[in-house]
Amino acid sequence: MTATRLYQLFHPEHYDVYLDINRKTKQISGKTTITGQAQESNIAVNQKGLNVSAVEANGSAVPFTLNNEAETVQIKLAQAGAVTLTLTYQAALTDTMMGIYPSYYQVAGVKKQLVGTQFETTAARQAFPCVDEPEAKATFSLAIKFDEHPGEMIISNMPETKVVAGVHHFAPTLKMSTYLVAFAFGELQRKLTTTKSGVQVGVFATKAHAAAELDFALDIAKRSIEFYEDFYQTPYPLPHSWQLALPDFSAGAMENWGLVTYREAYLLIDPQNASLPTKQRVATVIAHELAHQWFGDLVTMKWWDNLWLNESFANMMEYVAVDALEPSWHIWETFQTAEVVAALQRDAIDGVQSVHVPVEKPAEIDAIFDSAIVYAKGARMLVMMRALVGDQALRAGLKAYFAAHQFNNATGADLWQALGTASHIDVGAVMDSWLEQPGYPVVMAAVVDGQLILTQQQFFIGDGKDANRRWQIPLNSNYDAAPDLMKNKQVNLGDYVTLRQEQGEPFRLNVGNNSHFIVKYDETLLTDLLTHLTQLDAIAQLQILQDLRLLAEGRQISYAQLVPLLPKFANSQSNIVNAVLYQVANNLKQFVQPDSAEEKQLRQLFNQLSAAQVKRLGWQAVAGETNDDQLTRPYVLNAALYGHNQKVIKTAHQLFTANAAHLEALPAAIRVLVLANEVKHYGNPTLFKQLLQAYQQSANGSYKADIAAALTQATDQDFLKELVAQFENAAIIKPQDLRAWFRGILANPAGQQIAWDWLRQEWPWLEKTVGGDMEFATYITVISGIFHTSQRLAEFKAFFEPKLNTPGLTREITMDIKVISSRVDLVEAEKDAVNREISLTVANA
Repeated sequence: MTATRLYQLFHPEHYDVYLDINRKTKQISGKTTITGQAQESNIAVNQKGLNVSAVEANGSAVPFTLNNEAETVQIKLAQAGAVTLTLTYQAALTDTMMGIYPSYYQVAGVKKQLVGTQFETTAARQAFPCVDEPEAKATFSLAIKFDEHPGEMIISNMPETKVVAGVHHFAPTLKMSTYLVAFAFGELQRKLTTTKSGVQVGVFATKAHAAAELDFALDIAKRSIEFYEDFYQTPYPLPHSWQLALPDFSAGAMENWGLVTYREAYLLIDPQNASLPTKQRVATVIAHELAHQWFGDLVTMKWWDNLWLNESFANMMEYVAVDALEPSWHIWETFQTAEVVAALQRDAIDGVQSVHVPVEKPAEIDAIFDSAIVYAKGARMLVMMRALVGDQALRAGLKAYFAAHQFNNATGADLWQALGTASHIDVGAVMDSWLEQPGYPVVMAAVVDGQLILTQQQFFIGDGKDANRRWQIPLNSNYDAAPDLMKNKQVNLGDYVTLRQEQGEPFRLNVGNNSHFIVKYDETLLTDLLTHLTQLDAIAQLQILQDLRLLAEGRQISYAQLVPLLPKFANSQSNIVNAVLYQVANNLKQFVQPDSAEEKQLRQLFNQLSAAQVKRLGWQAVAGETNDDQLTRPYVLNAALYGHNQKVIKTAHQLFTANAAHLEALPAAIRVLVLANEVKHYGNPTLFKQLLQAYQQSANGSYKADIAAALTQATDQDFLKELVAQFENAAIIKPQDLRAWFRGILANPAGQQIAWDWLRQEWPWLEKTVGGDMEFATYITVISGIFHTSQRLAEFKAFFEPKLNTPGLTREITMDIKVISSRVDLVEAEKDAVNREISLTVANA
């Protein structure tokens, strides 16, 4: 049953929000005046944790009731109609990275704080009373007072207009949703520039950072806005676009209109020493958030069930934009190795959510932010749509969509209508089969009685109930006989021998890998492809390995079949081929016991796969080398280190020793490998203490992540216990970074028991600390990505099954039990065959 939404009772038009914030006492005094239209005499507005002391309507006190369970203030008016509500209240600054909260940092050893906001999905109600629903768009005038010190500044969605008696007043916003309101204050530095169209662009950060760290983001942000204004053919509607790095931030970034907030690691870059993947990640995050300024902010989903309308589109557009801004990066290759892989893996589990998913309660809303589905699969769905309609129709359709719905709300149907009109294609009919249904098909291509037959069927990893789903599949074949769209369960393309002679090349489906399906070629067709492997482009080679890996995990072929194929790809100079090659190789680790004879064989295989590439590339980048070489080097060095290649281990130690006085200066692309090698092979208490101290003192997000990744690979259990003992010490490990530390130790055989015991013992603390945000369920996700034994499965079920009814966790727990179960079954069934093939492959090298 659909819950009554507050917007049905009351339509806000304008908010005057006054806040007096005291950091020392962590108290907020607030007064919010809301002008709007009451549809009935009994209305309600949202609040969470607010101590409301008075409510007035049109200047007179009215009865009100706080309902903390429903997160509302229920108000009794004399009559429906135009009304001005004034609510006076007290609230607390939170330490949960939601609502209005302090971020903590140090400058020259002095502790400081920066106050910022995070209101998505439903945390604006923690800051001021409001109808906290996307459809309840209104204008907002902020007036903020705080315990201000000299040298501090305050920024918000709109420009500051005046300061009166210490109160900072900001210009009224355009009509927008509550979850996009934002402000921040503290000791900030900034860099500004202006776009061609006159939009002022700024990057803001604490003074813990060197000023030059703001430059890269400023350039990308400016050029992104210019690109979008041209691509969308719709002007950026605000006077400024601020990008703010917050020292504590639960998500990656947040698209608040005019004041985008980021984790420091996703905005600030060391200009002297940043790896290409770091630059790509920061650029795509900025481009993603700025895509939202139109798609999500100017036009907003009507309700959270259409979250994909915001996130899927921004996820696609970040690649469209960065590809235009930095074409030499070939950023669509990153899409293939990141988004595509995540979407195919997650979407194959029975019980996965569809992209469009019904949702009502706040905890459920947070739970639908499934990055592999709403972001990755949704983006892939839209890439498929873009290929279908073409860029000209896409841009024309988007321009019409923005014009029709600006400052209002929309649904997926509105978007399909605009794109359908522009392209003369029934876009909705095609896309709804992908949007409304969970999962995806495997298309089986086989020569049967001389005929080339294609059959579609839903693909599952683990047990899955076939619901006889059908998709409208853009086949993108290299054979003209294949239809553009496969709508039926089966299609006959004709006589295979004739087709093969006419086309002169192996039969392929999903050329370009833009459609959301995998292919199971029969032996005839697969042998033909593998025979002509060197003639296939990098994406086609990636697809072969990717699809075979998924088919093996889905138990449609044996995992052992993949092992002898790996050497065929080992000398590829394409980064994306190496990415998928080492993904498959790393997955083989689950079939061997640590420190066993089988693991020794696997290490030899890794050595053989990486040897020629390590020799070709070495440790250090050389001037003029390709992006592919820069991106491939870490894959092959990491493989050689796992293979116990003594020369590589020794060289890494020499690099560490040469840079011991300033480890941050190690080349960023290989720094984590050098540090991890030192921790594993030369670890001692002095080194551990040195690195942990560097972690605390550095403001460089990339360097901090490298130290965390290295330290969690230690083999000394006493040290690992010391690390886990710091999990709840925010002065050392911030809650925003804790999941990475936890995952690192859990993935380490020496630390798995320690980390798993901590999570089970400290679950109430974890729930209290990060339970209020959309990242919480991912602690369960990362466990399911590591566990692969029947014992761990039993322990996982024993701990999490009693929590199945926890709001926001139900689907995650249910799915992750299936994920671990299917992996346990796979390992049990295949380990002997896989290890036999590893041994044979090593012997035949």
